[in-house]
Amino acid sequence: MSAATTELANESFMSADDLRSYMTQMQMAKASSAVSSMEAADKARKDLIKTLSEPIKVTPEFLKQVMSSLTLRMKKTAETGQSELMVMRFPTALCTDGGRAINNNEAGWPDTLTGRPRQAYELWRDHLRAGGFRLKAMIIEWPGGLPGDVGFFLAWGESRQ
Repeated sequence: MSAATTELANESFMSADDLRSYMTQMQMAKASSAVSSMEAADKARKDLIKTLSEPIKVTPEFLKQVMSSLTLRMKKTAETGQSELMVMRFPTALCTDGGRAINNNEAGWPDTLTGRPRQAYELWRDHLRAGGFRLKAMIIEWPGGLPGDVGFFLAWGESRQ
């Protein structure tokens, strides 16, 4: 061993084994952090599904508030030249078929909706459709190649059907 190598070994320098061990510990810490983040995200998703699966009481006051807020959002979107607005996003777990009918654009896709997504569809059907608004539903997220989230888009531009 040269004098320089001996000097390095005697100081608080890490050996190659120490450095490999340190790298392993850092990778394990990052993996643990990623698992914790994934667990937190999974819990948040489950909480969201629980919340959205419970219908809310739609009173005339609530309906007025929703329509006012929606009108404001649509006007802001229209000011930018756009004619479509995502009005709701929800996990496919709120569809009885996991989003299959929406993904395949089947005529009966609204029948697969549950909870608040069903209520949102009914709001469009009962209050907005007659005004010329269209509702489009599509899978907007594909985690692991599987349908993850659905987006509801309210459209008011030229119909491209």
